[in-house]
Amino acid sequence: MLIPNHPYLLHNPTLPPKTFQKKLNNIFPMNGILPNGLQPDEASPEWLNKGDNGWELTAATMVGLQSVPGLVILYGSMVKKKWAVNSAFMALYAFASVLICWVMWAYQMSFGSGGISILGKPDQSTSELYLLGRYNNNTNTDTNNNNNDYYYISTADYVFYQFAFAAITVILLAGSLLGRMNFYAWMMFVPMWVTASYTVGAYTIWGNGFLRKYEIIDYAGGYVIHLSSGVAGFTAAYWVGPRHRHDRQHFPPNNIINMLGGAGFLWMGWTGFNGGSPLAANGITSLAVLNTHVCTATSLLVWLSLDMVVYLKSSVIGAVQGMITGLVCITPGAGIVDTWAAMLMGILSGSIPWYTMMVLHKKSAFFQEVDDTLGVFHTHAVAGLLGGLLSGLFAKPNLLAMFYQTSTHRPGFLYGIFNGDFTNGLRQMGYQVLGALFITVWNVVVTSLICILISRVIQLRMDEDDLEIGDDAAHGEEAYALWGDGVRDPPPLRFRMTPRIPSFCRRPGVNH
Repeated sequence: MLIPNHPYLLHNPTLPPKTFQKKLNNIFPMNGILPNGLQPDEASPEWLNKGDNGWELTAATMVGLQSVPGLVILYGSMVKKKWAVNSAFMALYAFASVLICWVMWAYQMSFGSGGISILGKPDQSTSELYLLGRYNNNTNTDTNNNNNDYYYISTADYVFYQFAFAAITVILLAGSLLGRMNFYAWMMFVPMWVTASYTVGAYTIWGNGFLRKYEIIDYAGGYVIHLSSGVAGFTAAYWVGPRHRHDRQHFPPNNIINMLGGAGFLWMGWTGFNGGSPLAANGITSLAVLNTHVCTATSLLVWLSLDMVVYLKSSVIGAVQGMITGLVCITPGAGIVDTWAAMLMGILSGSIPWYTMMVLHKKSAFFQEVDDTLGVFHTHAVAGLLGGLLSGLFAKPNLLAMFYQTSTHRPGFLYGIFNGDFTNGLRQMGYQVLGALFITVWNVVVTSLICILISRVIQLRMDEDDLEIGDDAAHGEEAYALWGDGVRDPPPLRFRMTPRIPSFCRRPGVNH
């Protein structure tokens, strides 16, 4: 097959075809014919770009690793020892449960067609013909270009990538409920919430829903994933109720070193989280990855500095919280803002959520009433909303055009002012607020209804006696083979006695 007809030439060409062909002829002397490793075949059709396809699979796997083992380790280490197994298991169960829901009906509800204005038609995504076909997002509104709906990857790549997004959303939500939710209620909650809540957010913001015409900027899920998980987690925490009073007063992490390991999976995995959104290994991907890490590092350092100034100590847990808020804040704008803007977003994401968590939360009776175990509302809802609004402010027109592959997208408000397009810039900010309001209201209402429905079948919160015990009561298993809090019975008395030498055996003048 001659190279001019191959997608490696057609995809983002940087040189005129004849010049490009001449250069390739110098590299491949066989009359411009591709080497065997690049030739199309039944498993690699002409439209498939192996570079894009390989990167997307890698990015999807990195997002999956954020959940398993990333959040499994983080949750299992960040909670009190007696809740380590239960917390880690909630994350592991959710990951498996979401995958089955996703391929059986939820993916089509999120990205399919034939449904209503807020939801796609439920259908399975398991057929070979569908999964091995070329991915078409079918959401582009630019009528001047009929080819930009298609990408150079298979649909199976996108199904798996978006599954990893859906799974981590539910697992992030679980951070608000650790240390008291009935595991059997959690088993019911996960598929119900993914079906009734997550799919609606994805369909309206990213799919063919009614918000599509407003072109809300959400590069990789600031609203769809983080705002929804923070709001839904806080809402569910209200309905489930608080932890045991002793746990609320004293809830130290059982292993800070392992917690840092889980946080490392989360940080590095975000390379795939934001780097995979362009669905190609291109320049926007590179910019998004760099911006992600710049914003995160800045946010961590700002949060750490505030802890040192106010509390006179450098908190490891605080640094992890600052890392998370930076990752969340940059997500809706990672590939469509400049790096200087990413750094500003990091400064704000390290300070505003710090204030809401460390100051406002302690002063507000409303926040004190709801037991949000890991502060997911602050690290995800507040940071996600902040990122969505800042993306509407800093979004750069040429980057928007490259990412969305359309010439119709409105500029960020800042560039609207500089470029004499104030009206469109202001309108974009208004649409960013509209998207945030819809996601917030929908998650509050639907999460509440789900919790109320489940409570009619099984209690949401564990019994008070079981709350005193923890993992052993919930699963009959414990994280560590050591005696400590949460064990039903203390060890035999002889193991707690310090042996003493009888006085008549002691040498005079020697203390034993």
